[in-house]
Amino acid sequence: MEQVEGKVAFITGGASGIGLGLAKVLIGAGMKVVIADVRDDHLESAASFFRDSGHARDVLALRLDVTDRAAFARAAQDSLRAFGKVHLLVNNAGFGIGGPLKQARYDDWDWGLGVMIGGVINGIQAFLPHILVHTEGGHIVNTSSMAAVIPISGASIYITAKAAMIGLSESIRGELASDNIGVSAFCPGPVQTNIRESGRTRPEKFRKDSGFQQFEQKLEQRPNSPLWMDPIECGERILRGIRRNDLYIFTHREFKEGAEEHFRAMLAAFPDEPINQERADAIRFLLSNPIFKG
Repeated sequence: MEQVEGKVAFITGGASGIGLGLAKVLIGAGMKVVIADVRDDHLESAASFFRDSGHARDVLALRLDVTDRAAFARAAQDSLRAFGKVHLLVNNAGFGIGGPLKQARYDDWDWGLGVMIGGVINGIQAFLPHILVHTEGGHIVNTSSMAAVIPISGASIYITAKAAMIGLSESIRGELASDNIGVSAFCPGPVQTNIRESGRTRPEKFRKDSGFQQFEQKLEQRPNSPLWMDPIECGERILRGIRRNDLYIFTHREFKEGAEEHFRAMLAAFPDEPINQERADAIRFLLSNPIFKG
């Protein structure tokens, strides 16, 4: 998708933070954008911004709980009715769920994985058939995190979900290449978002058996740092990655050495012994993947 002008994007978590920053960048590049979000206040604010900036006809704002498959199917149909086609799917909806593993309860796991893994599955199932049928190609961006590359303590649910986004993106990239559909794992560092308000979106059904509500209350008091990346700059880096068909879209140079340590540790863990050539020949299809060859 080097040429994006006139094409259509669907962004979950699109009414604030990274999603809204990307929407603004894509509109500026000549795209039509559907912003889907679970928060009505964010949708109203985003829609007002685009109306005031003269882009009301270029944006469709939809309320969407990404765990609701029927609602996702309706959102896809609404998008097609509004703009005819969808070329870019950005599975961005997520939140900051964290706390000690010893305090985690089923409601915490079910909510976190339901949104950040289940919501992405629902997005792909809802939109991939429509991207395939118009045969114009497209792109899928799955929002992961630098925390998936350099895991930290106290974020087991979040990192489980975000690490899955890397594996998912790597897996489907080769599979969809023949259909001219690119796939990127987007791994941002700290960005000025509303992630601290994550607790506000926790559904009532996931509040009864939770060990993290105190953490969520504390998180909401944390201010954004001026050193964190602006969402517009973040969106520009995503668009550049889409145009280049990058497998990984990284935003922050500061994480490179930590990532290198991670991968060196993995390489160092392999057995220091000769290759069993007969076994290697039998499993050749498992030993490398052309998506990593550049």
